[in-house]
Amino acid sequence: MAPDSLPDPLRCAVMVGAILDRLAIPYVTAGSFASSVHGEPRSTDDVDIVADLRSHQVEPLARALGPEWYVSLETARDAVLHGASFNAIHVRAAVKVDLFVVGTDPFDAHRVATGSVTRVGPAAGDTLRVDTAEHTVLRKLEWFKRGGETSERQWRDVVGILRARRGTLDERELDTWAIRLGVPALLARARAAAAT
Repeated sequence: MAPDSLPDPLRCAVMVGAILDRLAIPYVTAGSFASSVHGEPRSTDDVDIVADLRSHQVEPLARALGPEWYVSLETARDAVLHGASFNAIHVRAAVKVDLFVVGTDPFDAHRVATGSVTRVGPAAGDTLRVDTAEHTVLRKLEWFKRGGETSERQWRDVVGILRARRGTLDERELDTWAIRLGVPALLARARAAAAT
């Protein structure tokens, strides 16, 4: 378990990640946490995790989380059936962990398969599997597009990653998935913004 010296959201993410690892449920930490690892750091009160969770693993996961966490089994089962999301809330810390189920989404399956273990705190066990910089950019561009291209925070996260990781990104991976996800024009705009 992560030490109490970590901020609550990060401590809760490490706790859930350790449980997912123990239950052999593949996952990556995504969203604002991943963009902070790869780009411009910023605080977040909740945690996004993409998990390849199967129906037979829902009850073991809820049991492993135990009474420290609130999880609706019905909502979790429904999320697995429909490739949707559900949340686990740490009761004492009031931290929400949103679990996005891979389902039939090939991009999410690819993200989970390619994430890497990252140390996020001082102790040896303070690790999480984190989404790649490329996949974080692409998913955030998708969310930006779905939101009517109005979210300054999503756009800032994308540009921040492209600036911070300039010269180290897998540009072919970005281009290939941008086309598949329908965001090549937005990726071009973000690259231009990151270059200034």
